[in-house]
Amino acid sequence: MKRLDGRAIDTLRAIQMQTGFISTAAGSCLIAFGGTRVLCTASVEEGVPPFLRGSGMGWLTAEYAMLPASTGTRKRRDGVKKDGRGVEIGRLIGRALRQAVDLSRLGPRTITIDCDVLEADGGTRTAAITGGFVALCQAMDGLMQRGALKESPIAHQVAAVSCGVVAGMPMLDLCYREDSMADADMNIVMNEQFRFIELQGTGEERAFSLAELGQLLSLAQGGIAQLFAMQAQALGDAARVIGQKQTLVIASNNAHKIKELTAMLGDRYRLLSMHEAGFDGDVEENGATFADNALLKAQAVRDATGYATLADDSGLMVDALDGAPGVHSARFAGVHGDDAANNALLMEKLQDVPAPRTAQFVSAIALASPFLPSRLFEGVCPGVVTFEPRGQQGFGYDPYFEYENGKTFAEMTDEEKAQVSHRARAMQKLLEALG
Repeated sequence: MKRLDGRAIDTLRAIQMQTGFISTAAGSCLIAFGGTRVLCTASVEEGVPPFLRGSGMGWLTAEYAMLPASTGTRKRRDGVKKDGRGVEIGRLIGRALRQAVDLSRLGPRTITIDCDVLEADGGTRTAAITGGFVALCQAMDGLMQRGALKESPIAHQVAAVSCGVVAGMPMLDLCYREDSMADADMNIVMNEQFRFIELQGTGEERAFSLAELGQLLSLAQGGIAQLFAMQAQALGDAARVIGQKQTLVIASNNAHKIKELTAMLGDRYRLLSMHEAGFDGDVEENGATFADNALLKAQAVRDATGYATLADDSGLMVDALDGAPGVHSARFAGVHGDDAANNALLMEKLQDVPAPRTAQFVSAIALASPFLPSRLFEGVCPGVVTFEPRGQQGFGYDPYFEYENGKTFAEMTDEEKAQVSHRARAMQKLLEALG
């Protein structure tokens, strides 16, 4: 079957994206899918809806409307009672574009994407999503250039396309006439990983088969891949806001600790040391507990750098010493980080204590974000203090701390320690909370 405009079944209509169309908007894109033209604008307001106040989270919403002359017959303007179809499409656009944004990195701001259909020839909602994403990226780039945002909250690229079965033939990107005669039609929204954000499929004239569904999804993926490339081209330099990992500063100068935490976090974040983040000062750790000290460090470094910061305070608590060295573990003997002196003093104080000399390593990990409330995660690893050091791995009190498997921390490989350590247990709670 030949298509009405002569295209192949897997070919998009002529696509145009004109950015910066409205100079007064934070971001704007006039997008054309063939004869369909939609003006998408992004507005930024400080503040969020009541249900998000105090949370530190941002919000994104969308509105959709068809201008009176967008169709062959004049469409009435929305009055007090809004057009139900327009409201539902606006909700779809909002849902889709919220999937692009890490709202925790946006701060207490509201982004509104307005999509106004100038001319309708099929696929208006998918054009609105695709163009709305471009306008959104422009707005975020502007916030970053003005210094209102330290880094981009755009975690994913999003685009959408329509497809359908016409006269028994699956086709990509239906125009209005094709859509009006379609046996079945679909709207598909995907991210850059080609994961589905939303599927809207309807058997208009008949039910469609699993095989036809597979063909439609394959056509959609190919079309969306092209749209991703077009979005990036239209954005130019502003495309840099897409897919940035969140920066996370590790608030420590302890190379061993940084190595452990980096291994646990994997590639989830762009990790920086304090020095790399521009923080070369010291934070006075005068808290009464590990949690106090972790929060002090995390919040101080976050305030100084503007980045989310992870801080750990940990140490050894020996039952026979009423919890000492505790928060003074790193400076037990008086000089911060002198492992040999700390261990010597520990052995001196425990020389008359018989086995088992029960103890526990404790870790408190604080996460201080630019906008969200700080969070705290604690991990405890029980064990005993040995009479003689064993092992060459680890640091601090590791050669003297024996876990229930009969090995000291200094006898374990990095991988073994990462499965059971106090720091690993606290970090696991953090990762579970982050999802």
